[in-house]
Amino acid sequence: MADTPTQQDPNAPTFSIEKIYLKDLSVENPNAPQAYLWRENPSVQVGIDQESSPIEDGFHNVVIKLTVTATIADKTMFLVEAAMGAIFQIRNVPDNELQPLLGAHCPNIVFPYAREVVSDAVNRMGFPPVYLQPINFEALYQARVQAQIEQAANATKQ
Repeated sequence: MADTPTQQDPNAPTFSIEKIYLKDLSVENPNAPQAYLWRENPSVQVGIDQESSPIEDGFHNVVIKLTVTATIADKTMFLVEAAMGAIFQIRNVPDNELQPLLGAHCPNIVFPYAREVVSDAVNRMGFPPVYLQPINFEALYQARVQAQIEQAANATKQ
């Protein structure tokens, strides 16, 4: 007798990427054309923020916002702000596992796309591309959780 394919359990955990998209991109080159003649190496500052929100039953939106600013002395060479988002279908995942998934795993998926957008935008402005180092979203998530625990403990003491 031949094996028949078993139907997938409808209550089994489900995780899939539905869409990765560019939500917002802002590029500023306020000191052009003079900035192209500056010979000093700029100081590059990188800021990152992330957010997640449910869209509808089983669908979640995760957005990473990157801000990259290059300055020489007190003058801005360039500023790039990019918000890269993704829609994930996540079903039948216990609540205690959903937040780490949205706070660490999903941003790890989105970040390479955001990094590429920033590098490309800087390059298209005529500057050498900026290569952002990988980010440990697991450590960032754990730090946020720890800060919330400490904040709750401090609120209880007062």
